[in-house]
Amino acid sequence: MQIFNRLRIGQRLGLAFAVSIALTAALAVYARIELSRINADLTLMVEDRLVKVEQLGQVRDNVGSIAEATRNIILLTDNAAMQREMGVIDARRNDNIGLLKTLTASIQSEKGRQLLREAETARQAYAASTNRVTALGLKNDSEPARELLLSETIQLQAAFFGRLDALTSFQKELMKSAAASTDATVRFAQVAVAVVAAAAAALGILLAWAITRSVVGPIRQAVTAAETVAAGDLRLRLDTSGRDETAQLLQALQRMTDSLVGIVSTVRGNAESVATASGEIAQGNADLSQRTEEQASSLQQTAASMEELGATVGHNTDTARQAAQLADGAARVAENGGQVMGQVVDTMEQITTSSRRIGDIIGTIDGIAFQTNILALNAAVEAARAGEQGRGFAVVAGEVRSLAQRSAEAAREIKTLIGTSVERVEAGNELVGAAGRTMGEVVGQVRRVADLISEISAASGEQSKGIGQVGEAVSQLDQVTQQNAALVEESAAAAESLRAQATQLAATVAAFKLDAASPPAAAARAVARPAPAAARPIQPRPMPPAAPASRTTPTPAPVAADGDWTSF
Repeated sequence: MQIFNRLRIGQRLGLAFAVSIALTAALAVYARIELSRINADLTLMVEDRLVKVEQLGQVRDNVGSIAEATRNIILLTDNAAMQREMGVIDARRNDNIGLLKTLTASIQSEKGRQLLREAETARQAYAASTNRVTALGLKNDSEPARELLLSETIQLQAAFFGRLDALTSFQKELMKSAAASTDATVRFAQVAVAVVAAAAAALGILLAWAITRSVVGPIRQAVTAAETVAAGDLRLRLDTSGRDETAQLLQALQRMTDSLVGIVSTVRGNAESVATASGEIAQGNADLSQRTEEQASSLQQTAASMEELGATVGHNTDTARQAAQLADGAARVAENGGQVMGQVVDTMEQITTSSRRIGDIIGTIDGIAFQTNILALNAAVEAARAGEQGRGFAVVAGEVRSLAQRSAEAAREIKTLIGTSVERVEAGNELVGAAGRTMGEVVGQVRRVADLISEISAASGEQSKGIGQVGEAVSQLDQVTQQNAALVEESAAAAESLRAQATQLAATVAAFKLDAASPPAAAARAVARPAPAAARPIQPRPMPPAAPASRTTPTPAPVAADGDWTSF
């Protein structure tokens, strides 16, 4: 499995199909070689051994015709009829001479040549005796011719037949030997084809199982990780080993989760900081309502505190802006992951097309086997017409037909396996498509997070403007002391609203589960700076805010942000 993890999905599938194609090609080449050997053996029997046997049979038939014509010459008295019989003898004799010359040129074995020489010697002796008998018959010396025929010619004819029969038997033995060799070749080819086909099937099943396991496992892990993040648990750690597409997907998910951890930590710290600041404002309002008599002496200190608070809110704004940039980066990474998943889908579709092409090639092999079966059947019919002499050829033709049928069955089995592989690749294509759609949903959620962070940044900017207005109001505090009571009440209400919204935001972000080792937000540490100012040895003083309208402007923004975080 570690080897598969180092290869991309396309490379794995290419390797599997290359092995299958190589085994199929090897099987086809071996089958072609064995069929060529069988064809050579059949050609040798049909065009050489059987032809020689037929030629020897023709010589024997010609000898019979010569013997019949010789007998007729002895019995006839008409000279014209006897000349016709002599013409038959000469024609048959010349035919035998030509056949024996052909056999002399075609017979290669030493034993066959020896038997042929003996047959030629017997033919010459028989021809000489026949000439003497016909010479007496042409002179109408029937009795001496008959005696010579019975005493000498018949024995020489029998000797000639014996030599011909010996040569014919030798040729038939060679035919039987060739048939046995062909049968052994067929049997060995059957076993070899079966073994190679079984090995190809086993290897194909093993590769399919290994590839499926190496792809489905990481995809299931990615689905589990997405469900965990959707449930608000950001503590997961994924196994991102490997260099394939699924490993890249898991790495992207891990980076996305880490980015979410940073964003949530920052937002949580900001919410706590805002809650702390709003609590300080409420406390300041309480002091303001109790110690209005010290307002004049503490105006400068109040202005300084408001400047620090403005700096803190400005820092919060910068932090929110950075968080928005991080969220946008995470969205781009997720979009890139979606594009990669699309490329994976295209690659798997190309693999499906190649697998179907392989199925077409196997169909062609099946058609060739079917045509071989038809040819073997035709050969068997022709051998049956040949009778006794074609029986051996009929057996061989039957074996060739059986081999063709087995080759067709093997081709159909291979085609079935290729079809199964195509179905599995299509199923994997559907799974990768589902993963791509899930990645699209993740991209949408990340975009929503970026929008929410932008809204938080805008709200912080509005708060900064409000604090500036509060500072301006402090400079005019000595002129509007008669309005202190109303301003204190409005400021207390605004601080309480801000605290409630900050508390609600903190509760919403608390739904996410983070590791205990997650670093605290920098904003929380920055907002803690105003605390020493409250501890200075000065008299508590009231802090009149700016006009109520300016403070109520940013109030709706946190509510909208709270709703978006809840849906996320």
